[in-house]
Parts: sequence; structure tokens; C-alpha cells
Amino acid sequence: MNGKRVLFLILSLGVLLFVLYRQFGVLTAEKAPDLIAFQTSRDGNGEVYVMNQDGTGMVNISNHDSLDYHPVGSPDGTMLAWVSSRSGNRQVWVSDRDGANQRQVTNGAVDNIDPSFSADGTRMNFDSADSTGNVDIYVISVAGGEALNITNNPATDSHGFWSPTGDEIAFYSNRGNPMSDSMDVYVMNADGSNVRRLTSDPGDERYPSWSPDGKRIAFSSTQSGDAEIYTMNASDGSDWVRLTFSDGNDLAPAWSPDGNWIAFVSARVNDVFEVFIIGVDGQNEANLSSHEKSDSNPRWLPAKK
Repeated sequence: MNGKRVLFLILSLGVLLFVLYRQFGVLTAEKAPDLIAFQTSRDGNGEVYVMNQDGTGMVNISNHDSLDYHPVGSPDGTMLAWVSSRSGNRQVWVSDRDGANQRQVTNGAVDNIDPSFSADGTRMNFDSADSTGNVDIYVISVAGGEALNITNNPATDSHGFWSPTGDEIAFYSNRGNPMSDSMDVYVMNADGSNVRRLTSDPGDERYPSWSPDGKRIAFSSTQSGDAEIYTMNASDGSDWVRLTFSDGNDLAPAWSPDGNWIAFVSARVNDVFEVFIIGVDGQNEANLSSHEKSDSNPRWLPAKK
């Protein structure tokens, strides 16, 4: 084989590999995969961990002797947010996806908890209580600064979760009966306007999570007695589909970035919370964390874009 032909083959292979890289993401051995972030007490205190979708490769991200919990990944996969008590009371912190560059976002004399990123990753919503103990949902820049109360309602409004389009936030509330501990799922515009109620079941509906295409919302409901995982149409709350059928409470569902899986927490094993995963068709359910100490509040950390 002469030198010109060898050179031609090398150049052709290079072009092919470049095309494959651009089109299909091959040559990405260093590309970070979709991970599941969760909180755990396996180290004696609350810590934020990440793991692979099959439960392998667990890594302690927060790595601090304070209480660290309720992690959530940014849509572009570059950041993690969670709640930490390291500054005194409970505040929202963020870091790089590997735990580097940890910094505090929220401040104040009250606890600020349960963060969720906006679709573009520039803002977060979180829960905060006023001087009377009433919980509302606030929005703040990821860079920090002043937070805006977007619900401002005498009922409990909690656990906001931004839609993939960024124009709506799902949350749960007892607005239907502020004296009740039972919640329903609501959706509002990202500025707090145009609130609409999606569930009105006698049970307790909480922890809404949008599907990546924005068409469905996963949530937990006690309609059957204990809490189970369901999905419904995001537009009007219709077409409930039950996914889990266990003897323990199944809570806090989180839709995978590819739309095929839902991670959730379950107390079905010895009344200890574990992180589970299930297909959106209700199949291939598996315990991912499988530890004697509590593992809970799973949220996806998408592959870094």
C-alpha cells in the first residue's frame, strides 16, 4: 500500500469519526452520563451522593459534616443544588456536578429548602416560610441576590418543579382546604399567575415532576391508601396511570432526562427509605440504593451538555 493511499485512509477515517461525534455523540468516553443524585444518612449525617442509573458508582458530592439533603441537577447537567445547614440554618447551596466550587445561594433567618432549577438554569425556586410559619414558593437567581415570593398565598405552597419549557411551575398546595394536611397538585405560570388545580382527589397528592416533553406529570397519591406513584396529563390532570403497587409508601418521583424512567423513594423494605427506579410503563422496577440506612429524594443530574 503506497503512502498516498495510507494518507487518504487516515483522512477518511478522521472525517468519519468527526461526523459520528457530531451526530451521535460517540468518542465521548469522557462525557458525563445521566446520574441520579440522592440524599443519604449512610455516613452518619445527611450527605448528597450521585450514582449511575443502575445504582453503581456512588460518590459523595457534599462531603461535609453538616446536614446536606434534597439535591437537584440543573437541566444542562453542569450544576447541583441542595439544602445545607452548614451556615447555621438550612439554605440552598450549589456546586459543579462533581461537588467542586460549593457556594451558598440563599440567606436569611428562616430555612430556605426544596430547590428546583429553571429550564435555562439561571434561576431557582425554593420553599420558604414567613414569620407566621406559612410556606410559599420563591424564585431567585442562581447567582444569589433578592428572592421573589411568587405564590404569596395563606395556604401552604410547596415543592415547586419547573416545566421543561420554563414557562410553568408545578407544585403542591392545600389551597382547596387550608386547614387540611392533604395536598393537591397545581400548576402556575413561572411568575405565579394563572394558577390551576390538577388534582382534587380525597387523597393526598404531592411531589409533581414533569416529563421531559412536558406532556405528563408524575406525582405521589394516597388514593389507594398508602402513597403510590402515578402519572397524569399535565394539561388538565386527566388520565391517571398508576405505576407502583407496594405495601410501603412510594414518594418523590423524578422523571429521567430520556423520558423512559422514573426514580422514586420507597419505604417498602423494612420501613427504611430506598431509591428505586421504574420504567414509565410500570415495568423493570429495581432498588438502586439497597442500604440499611435511609436513602431518599432522588433527582436526576443530566449528562453534561
